[in-house]
Parts: sequence; structure tokens; C-alpha cells
Amino acid sequence: MPLTSTAIRASFFDFSDIAHEPEAIMAQARYIEDGVLLLEAGRIVGLHAWASLPHLPSSLIDLRGSLIVPGFVDTHIHYPQTEMIGAYGEQLLTWLNQYTFPVESQYHSADHAAAMSAFFLQQLLANGTTSALVFGTVHPQSVEALFSAAEAIDMRLIAGKVMMDRNAPEELLETPEQSYAETRALIERWHGRGRLSYALTPRFAPTSTPALLKKVQQLRQEFPDVWLHTHLSENPQEVAWVKSLFPQYDGYLDVYHRHQLTGRRSLFAHCLHLEEHEWQCLHETDSAIAFCPTSNLFLGSGLFSLKRSWQQRVKIGIGTDIGAGTTFNMLKTLGEAYKVGQLQQYRLSAAEAFYHATLGGAHALDQHDKTGNFAPGKEADFVVLDRAVSPLQQLRMSNSKDIWEQLFVLMTLGDDRNIAETWINGRAVWRRDDAKEQS
Repeated sequence: MPLTSTAIRASFFDFSDIAHEPEAIMAQARYIEDGVLLLEAGRIVGLHAWASLPHLPSSLIDLRGSLIVPGFVDTHIHYPQTEMIGAYGEQLLTWLNQYTFPVESQYHSADHAAAMSAFFLQQLLANGTTSALVFGTVHPQSVEALFSAAEAIDMRLIAGKVMMDRNAPEELLETPEQSYAETRALIERWHGRGRLSYALTPRFAPTSTPALLKKVQQLRQEFPDVWLHTHLSENPQEVAWVKSLFPQYDGYLDVYHRHQLTGRRSLFAHCLHLEEHEWQCLHETDSAIAFCPTSNLFLGSGLFSLKRSWQQRVKIGIGTDIGAGTTFNMLKTLGEAYKVGQLQQYRLSAAEAFYHATLGGAHALDQHDKTGNFAPGKEADFVVLDRAVSPLQQLRMSNSKDIWEQLFVLMTLGDDRNIAETWINGRAVWRRDDAKEQS
């Protein structure tokens, strides 16, 4: 479908540049109460104050009253776990065996993978998420289905097949050679195809033999522009297990680092129990972290330190981590991130929260040159927010004194009802009103 010129009038909020310390975020923030976003062929042409336009656009989409922000970036999520969200009562290792592995065993079926891929992407769009870094399962067909569904809507997505050869049910295990061959084929088929990218996805160190990690390292050397996506230091028992499995290494992160799996496009989920030298290694290698507040709380794993990530100058993004995470909605996720900060005497401002969910997340994924704000030339991925969809929200918005308080109310009282429209590559691919009519 050809993409044509579009002009949208609304209120707009974004960040003009990357921030390297929390105090710099406010200086990069931009709010235009009455603005016009100009789009052409799926790209941002410019964002202007309405009063500053030299001439009026010939055709205009009038969304005054709405707040438009860059599309949310989810830096860690498992699409096959969508159907087990809210599984009761366990911490990480027992939870994996009792709930996760049985669900993931179903994805040998291409039909099941296709049905769940479609449902998963609709959940992302209904919650304003326009790009994500996604786990599949060990089955190649799980990733084939997800990439096919994302390609159909031209969505920016990074995903990968799980690589796993021990400490899991037999039906989910593979040999290192099989993992290498199947992953290589997927990279050659999908990486760099349209807006799709591939992530090498060893589940985590406990399910990886040294032989498998060597195959991951080999693939990283053969395809240096792919991503690396895995878990790190989520749970104290997990950390102890890794040390017992890899006694010759200097802790959990060193298992990955010595296989050359740290680096600019390496993203490690959780990072709750890092040692001093591990923080330093993440900084020195320009690796990134996915902060997953709802899953960290749900599994009782621990509290992530935003303050420490700034001190160590380690990039972070926000991850919903479905299905240990309890919501696809980034607004609700940011509200939980605020509470995690409060428990550590860290005041997470609305500006910082929205930064991590948009441009900061894009930076963590090394995609800030393509998405994350309304800079000219960026891809036109954004979400249209309805600021008040309930009597309580209306009351709080009416007495909020500025945009900062409005954003904070959105991230503490907001949910999927506040997502009015989601735009991908310059097209509205999800509208709340259309969804209501279809339900």
C-alpha cells in the first residue's frame, strides 16, 4: 500500500536527544501543546507548533485534545508466554518448570504459533507498543510465524529462536549443531528484511552448555550486526546455580563475556543481583539492560536499581517480560517502576519514565537512529493517548497543573483504555473505536 503525506494536529511530547544522566532528561524533553506532525512515506518530516506553520496543510487529521508520544519500546518480552500470564505462586526456577516449559512445548505446531503471534501483536498494538525485542521458543516455526505476522503490518521487531541444550524438558532441547544450523537459517531469511532484525537468543546460562555458547559466539562472529538477547542475574538461586555450573568463570556475566556475547547490541534482562565488576563490564562493553518491574515483583526476584544504572552509565530500557510480567501496557509498567524506585528511595519522575519507554529504550536497542522521537527522518511510529477515560482520570487531569503532572497521572492511573490509536510506519494500524465495534 503506497504511503502518502499526512498532517496531524494534536499535543506532542518527546525527547530531542539521548540523556546520559537523569538531570539531563528535562533539558531534552519537548512538549508542544498545539502542534502539527508532518509525515511522508512513513517518515517524520517535521514537528511544528501550529501557530508557526507558514501555510496550512491541505489535508489535516485533527486530534486536538489527544496527546501523541513516540511509540513505546518493549525491550524484553516472551510472546509464547502470553497464554500463561498470571500463573500463580512460584519463583523463577520452579515457575519455568511448572508453567513456562509446558506452554512453550506447544510451539512445534506452526498453526498454534501463527495464531498466538497474531494475538500477541494485537496486544502490543492495543497497548501502544510499536517495537519490541522478543523471545520465541526453541522451535524455528515459532519465529517464522512471529516474523511473518510482524512483516504483514510493517512493524519494527527484533526476535529470535531460543537456543537451549540442557536443564529443560527433552522435547525442548536441541544439540549445539542443530541450534547453530536452525538459527543461521533464520538469520539469513529474516535479519534485515524490511523492519525486522534477528537476536541470538540463548535462554540463559543454566540451559546452555559450553558447546552451545561456542556456537552462539560463532554466529555472533559470522553475523556481527545481529542482536544478543538473554537473561542475567534475575534470581539469587539462579545466580548460585550458574556459579556451580560454570565454576571456572568469574560470575554469571563472565560466562557471556568470555564467549564475546557482551557488546553494543547485547541486551540482558533483569540484572537484579549484579556484582561490582559486572556493572563495570556492562559499562565498558556498551551492553544494555531491560528493567522489568512487573515480573521482578511478580516472581519475587528483587528490585532493580535505576540509580545504579545511571551511576555506572549503563543503558536501560523497559521490558514488560510477559508472561512473568503482568501487563502488556507500558503505562502500567511505568507505574510499577515508580514503586520499585520508591522502595529504594529513588524518585522516578514522569519525564525519566517516559524517556526509558521511548527514546531511551530505542537507544538500549541501538535503534535510536530510526525511532524513539519525532526527529525528521525517523520512522513514524507513535501512539495517540486519550488523557482521561474515566471519571477519576478526568478529575485528576482537570487539577493537574502541567504536562509533568499529567504524564505522572497517566503512568499511575493509566491503562490500555488510554490508548486511542497506534501508528506504525506512518499508518494507523490499531484504533480503540474500531476495536470496540469489532468486539
